[in-house]
Amino acid sequence: MEKKISIYKIALIGVMTAIICIIGPFSIPIGLVPISLTNLIILITVIILGWKMGTISCLIYLLIGYVGIPVFSGFRGGPDRLFGPTGGYLIGFVFLAIISGIFIDKFRGKIYMYVIGMLLGTVVLYAFGTVWFAYQQNVSFHAAAVICVIPFIPLDIVKIACAVIIGPIIRKQLVRAHILI
Repeated sequence: MEKKISIYKIALIGVMTAIICIIGPFSIPIGLVPISLTNLIILITVIILGWKMGTISCLIYLLIGYVGIPVFSGFRGGPDRLFGPTGGYLIGFVFLAIISGIFIDKFRGKIYMYVIGMLLGTVVLYAFGTVWFAYQQNVSFHAAAVICVIPFIPLDIVKIACAVIIGPIIRKQLVRAHILI
């Protein structure tokens, strides 16, 4: 039997996509790769919506940015952002959503498993983005990692901690309100 998606879930996908689009452009430029809260919002999104709908939300965000709406860091958009030097990190958000979301769905309520999934998703995000960046900038993987990963690790750990605190609270309230089942 085919499962139907509820109007509430469609609306939540839209709301979470909108939140990603609103928060995503705000960033702190510290070089070629800015500090942004996009990964935090994507992690909260998959906690709330699960991996499938959270990934759909992430893909819609990327599509909105691809068509030129300035939803990427620094209020930029367009294919040049998605396929430019930092585009691998944008595309890597999909892997972050899938991997962390699968852990969240499979181990619902087990925060330590959320953290493991989020860390694995972040490692894949880093790897994909760093390989892409190294290729685009014609530098070694090591050089790209020094520029694009090392400075971001402490803050990304804080973002994961925030997501595992905030996300379950929001999800619990949505379940209590009968918006999520």
